[in-house]
Amino acid sequence: MSTPRSESSRVRRVADRGRYDTETIHAVLDGALVSHVGLVSDGRPIVIPMLHGRDGDALYLHGSVASRLQRAVAGGVDVCVTATIVDGLVFARSAFHHSMNYRSVVVLGTAESVDGEEKVRGLRAIAEHLTPGRWAESREPNGAELRQTSVLRLPIDEASAKIRTGGPVDDEEDIALPIWAGVLPITPHWGAPVDAVDLPPGVAPSPAVADLRGDTVGA
Repeated sequence: MSTPRSESSRVRRVADRGRYDTETIHAVLDGALVSHVGLVSDGRPIVIPMLHGRDGDALYLHGSVASRLQRAVAGGVDVCVTATIVDGLVFARSAFHHSMNYRSVVVLGTAESVDGEEKVRGLRAIAEHLTPGRWAESREPNGAELRQTSVLRLPIDEASAKIRTGGPVDDEEDIALPIWAGVLPITPHWGAPVDAVDLPPGVAPSPAVADLRGDTVGA
């Protein structure tokens, strides 16, 4: 999709950075660990950071059934979900032209509560988004845990991505200034696993955890 579905999702500020194709939008959602969910509740705007997971063209969010967000959207309510990946800091000669290289997505739509098999599928999508393969290594949620958890589905229909790449864009008269300009990339890095304090002796990090770090199991 090379054009926005509607004017609501059109990128207006620096419009040439806008992307509307499904592949780009899904890639950003899959790469971002945290999303922010915005809605209006009791006449006031609320934005809450949340974990998410994608299954096809659906975005899943989860939380306690007692949380304000989950209660507010359980019956279906308009939300705005954003996700951002920062790839680097952009240093210019002037303070005004400093920036970031980033990939971001905005999804608009109506989030609705799901139950039964889809609820479990949504939880699996969230777990697999954080660490592929971890769901199969873990105990699945039991009945009591499922009753305490709410899962919301948001169709990824009305969405746009915005991407900035490249170096600084300085004013021509500033280029000769003796000030360093360029990009400082941000490279994600996982540290060494830290055992739980009550972990039985001899239990090593699972293959999913090792794969996330790029380790070789048993090495």
